[in-house]
Amino acid sequence: QVQLVESGGGLVQAGGSLRLSCAASGRTFSDYNMCWFRQAPGKEREFLGAISWNAITYYADSVKGRFTISRDNAKNTVYLQMNSLKPDDTAVYYCAADGSAFSTKANQYAYWGQGTQVTVSS
Repeated sequence: QVQLVESGGGLVQAGGSLRLSCAASGRTFSDYNMCWFRQAPGKEREFLGAISWNAITYYADSVKGRFTISRDNAKNTVYLQMNSLKPDDTAVYYCAADGSAFSTKANQYAYWGQGTQVTVSS
């Protein structure tokens, strides 16, 4: 089992930045592929990006160049740096983990955090 806890969400003005954190516990963090999704009200969960156990990253086109995923295996934490935020980025942001999947599909990930709200005002 892997437990994930997101933090760092909040209210930010358009054009601003936020850094989300996802702290993991329970199993060997460095063995897991990690990813970030978000879900806005009335919309499906949207893949944002992923980072493999060996730090290979992959991003959705919608956030490429604005969002950056990184991981610190010593701290069992994965980060999502979000820049140039837009009101359309308003959503609950989730991190997820899996020992084998490195996918854009939410149903491929076994472990999820509870989410953190990000609100971008215009």
